[in-house]
Amino acid sequence: MNPNTVTTLRKAAFLDRDGVINIDHGYTFKPGHFDFIDGVFDACRHLQNLGYLLIVVTNQSGIARGYYTEQDFAVLTSWMKQQFAAHGVKIDGVYYCPHHLEKGQVPYNIDCDCRKPNPGMLTQAIREFGIDPALSLMVGDKAADMQAAAAAGVGRKILVQSGQALSDEDLQSADMVWASLADVKQITE
Repeated sequence: MNPNTVTTLRKAAFLDRDGVINIDHGYTFKPGHFDFIDGVFDACRHLQNLGYLLIVVTNQSGIARGYYTEQDFAVLTSWMKQQFAAHGVKIDGVYYCPHHLEKGQVPYNIDCDCRKPNPGMLTQAIREFGIDPALSLMVGDKAADMQAAAAAGVGRKILVQSGQALSDEDLQSADMVWASLADVKQITE
């Protein structure tokens, strides 16, 4: 590589899955139980049109707990990406953590760096996609999402109220609080 070459880093919208993209029914792993939150396709198309890569980062302790397999997760993820594609939206990457130290079964009962609030999924995507975290944003429904984003150096942390019940402390962990991802129209750059 020429040392005088300027590499432009890209910006990304890191999106939690359950509670942000789909209604959190708890341990969702079948397409028939996956209900998209109203406005998610338009919101993601808006972000995509602003030049954001769309990266899903999701804790999936249901795998660790033995409720479903990594193959079940892969099938659902493929289906989800197809639904987005049918609405003109490209999901650029999906990162997941199958671990849970206390409630996981072997080999998933490990202390990892990928389970949010740890930043491992985000930092992996940042490396693999050449992302500038300072120009990026994280949309999640838990303080753990905001903590992972902060640890990865993500510029904007957005908490949505379409998932978990949020405490005042949770709300303070975010830069912005929205009703749902549909409020993304506030982002203009």
